[in-house]
Amino acid sequence: MRKGIAISAASAAALALTSGLVPSAAASTRTPAAGPSGVTIDIVTTNGSGCAVGTTSATLSPDAGAFGIGYTAFTAQAGGSSKPTDARRNCQLNLRIRVPEGFTYAVSGIDHGIHASLQTGAKATYKSSYYFQGAQQTEGRSAELSGPSSNFKFTDVIPESNFVWKPCGVERNFNVNTELRVDMGASDGTKVSSVSMNSGDGGSTVYRLAWKSC
Repeated sequence: MRKGIAISAASAAALALTSGLVPSAAASTRTPAAGPSGVTIDIVTTNGSGCAVGTTSATLSPDAGAFGIGYTAFTAQAGGSSKPTDARRNCQLNLRIRVPEGFTYAVSGIDHGIHASLQTGAKATYKSSYYFQGAQQTEGRSAELSGPSSNFKFTDVIPESNFVWKPCGVERNFNVNTELRVDMGASDGTKVSSVSMNSGDGGSTVYRLAWKSC
C-alpha cells in the first residue's frame, strides 16, 4: 500500500516532483485505454457513515476507459455545534464491473477531488483504498490536508509494473474504501472546519483503467 503524504494548496505542485501526485490542471496523466464494448458498472452495496443509500453513484465513461464515483452526503466536520462523531466519515462501496469474456482490467491512475474548508490550525485526512474481492493486495493513497480553505485536486499515476489485474475468467467485485477525518488541532473550536467529497462541492474520484486480453 502506498504511503501517505501531506498536501496543502501551496505544496501540491512541489509534490508532483517527488511523490507521483500531480495537480489535475497540469496533469501528465496516462490516457485511459478504451475498453471493450459491453462493459457495465453497478453499485452492489454501500456501507458507512458517509454514504447512506441513494447518496452515491458510479458512472462508466462511454469508451469504458474510466469510471467515476460521486457522493452527495459525504462530509466530515468538527467545531461549532458539530457532534464528536461528525469528525470522521467513511464509505465502503462494493462495485460489480461486468467485463466481456476474454478481457480484464486494472486501475492505471486515480483522479482525486476533495473540498476542504478548514480553520487556521485545523487539518483533515483523506484516505482511499481499493482491492478486488477475495484478494489480499490492497492499493491506496492517504493525504493530510491543510487550508485554510481550498479545492484539492491531484492525480495518482500508477506504474505499469504495479498494475493489479482482475483475475481472468473469475467474477470479482471491486471494493473502494474512503475515509474523511477532521482534526481541530489548535483552531478556534467555535468555528466549523470541514472536508467533503460531495460532487456539489467539487469532490470526485475517477478511476482510469487499463485493458488487456486474457
